[in-house]
Amino acid sequence: MSPLGFALLAVHLVATEPSPAGPGTAEGYEDALVRWGLEQHGLAPDPAPEGKRLAAVEVASEDVVAETDPYPSLLNLLHARTREHVIRREVLLEVGTGYSSALALETARNLRRLGIFAVVRVQPVLGPTPDTVSLLVVTKDLWSLRLNQDLQLVGPLVQALRLQATEQNFLGLNKKVALDFLLRRDSVTLGQSYVDPRLLGSRWSLTESAALVFARSGQAEGSKGSVLVSRPLFSLSTPWSLQAQAVWRVQPVRVFRGADVWQLPYPEGGTVPYVYDAEEWSGSSLYLRSWGARFKLDAGGGLGAYHRRYAAPRDSGLDEARRDWLRDTLLPRSENATYALAYARLWDTRYEVMRDVDSYALSEDYQVGHYLTASARYAPPLLASASTFAEVALTARYRLRLGDALTTLSTAASVRRWLGGEARGPWTNRRWAAEVQQVSPKVLGGRFVARALVDLNRDDLNERVLLLGGGNGLRGAPPEAYSGKRLLLVNLEYRTRPLVLYTVHLGGVLFYDAGSAFDEAPTLVHSVGLGLRLLFPQFNTFPFRLDFGYVLNGARPPVSGRLSFSGGQVTEFRPSFLDAPL
Repeated sequence: MSPLGFALLAVHLVATEPSPAGPGTAEGYEDALVRWGLEQHGLAPDPAPEGKRLAAVEVASEDVVAETDPYPSLLNLLHARTREHVIRREVLLEVGTGYSSALALETARNLRRLGIFAVVRVQPVLGPTPDTVSLLVVTKDLWSLRLNQDLQLVGPLVQALRLQATEQNFLGLNKKVALDFLLRRDSVTLGQSYVDPRLLGSRWSLTESAALVFARSGQAEGSKGSVLVSRPLFSLSTPWSLQAQAVWRVQPVRVFRGADVWQLPYPEGGTVPYVYDAEEWSGSSLYLRSWGARFKLDAGGGLGAYHRRYAAPRDSGLDEARRDWLRDTLLPRSENATYALAYARLWDTRYEVMRDVDSYALSEDYQVGHYLTASARYAPPLLASASTFAEVALTARYRLRLGDALTTLSTAASVRRWLGGEARGPWTNRRWAAEVQQVSPKVLGGRFVARALVDLNRDDLNERVLLLGGGNGLRGAPPEAYSGKRLLLVNLEYRTRPLVLYTVHLGGVLFYDAGSAFDEAPTLVHSVGLGLRLLFPQFNTFPFRLDFGYVLNGARPPVSGRLSFSGGQVTEFRPSFLDAPL
């Protein structure tokens, strides 16, 4: 559904009265579906199920549009409801064994991760005899035949628009097929993708994508794609996993600030456009073994290789001196390497389910306790043109829930040591990032959400430049108004309790942002503002975000340029380095 369609639908819903039969609160949306599932099978909850023999597993699968939803039931004819066997094969409890609430909750998490359900709840119910229990799995499908969209809009400037014609639950079999259209300020990308998380009914999965890249003039200028085959750790008791993948990208890269390509000041006068050609090919494999129950250790290793080449375009009109200056000062390092990889992860298997944090009515799973990873790569001198190095990376996260509050601390660090060949110094890629996020208990029905992020690096081989401004964390500022190789960002929001109108969840936000993209010392820019959040639980598990910001001490765009629109919460803008530093 398009943003315009969502807006028109919201206006219609606000103008009508909520149905008395529909769930009228955020907390009641999923609870009403559980009650419906119990009525479908004539079952009653079991208040003390732990350890009883499991007699049966029942499934209550609701259509996208239920009787209490404000949409025409005709939509159900265009959607194939998830097949019951797809749901049942994710159930980790076996009939005849003792009931385990931990396995029941893990079953719900696994089903939610599939991305094809708006709601998943598991409910222990009274069995046929007093010493037995049954399990009821209640699901409600997401609308799967859809035009997925991701719009990044700052005022009148469309930074990116993705339209994806998708059947994400093909024939109700949990297989995704998609045609992809991506419009950026400089290019149009046309592609396709296919995801089969249960390849041929097995525990293996296949994910593949391929796309052609065209200039806005229509001229072909590149391609990109990937193939991943894996057998993941699909449950906490799975003993091993294996994955193999190949990735490529060949296309021009243009770095924008606002509507125009960034013009870099050349030391001898004039400017150089921040444009270069990227050629990247890589392949890797990874095998992991898993040990433990409450505290898990996953460890293993693999092999990989990559080719990376970056250069100023030959047809850019730049002389050789300017091309060399651009390559030596701002472009990522061209490099070939073959490496061995070691990886270990130590983590606490506890999870908490919360609501009204990011997605209002829908259950959100949060792993709590510690989560630590360590990875190391060694690239030996196998080829004359290959780089020789060793590098290590560490991540650490600790999440704590106290009552209805959630605190998350995350950090990551990496460093590379050159062992031979061309190098700018013995130590490079020294990078460190940290994030703290606090979700408050409910205050007047809503929540305060605070986030502080710092991202620092030295001797970065990829010459990473961070751009801040607009909808990416400093709302109200001109898009990409501030640049630097380091980042400091603070976001504080008060997210109101949603108003529920025919299951549509409409919430408000008050916010304060402070941020700086810098090279040496940060100079914080402050902004304040307000926004709206809109969730359609039948169609998406994330809200749409519309914000209006006002900069207190920096450049201010025209009033229309202070608006930003995108999907998801602002806290989702965070460096991927915090999760995968290598």
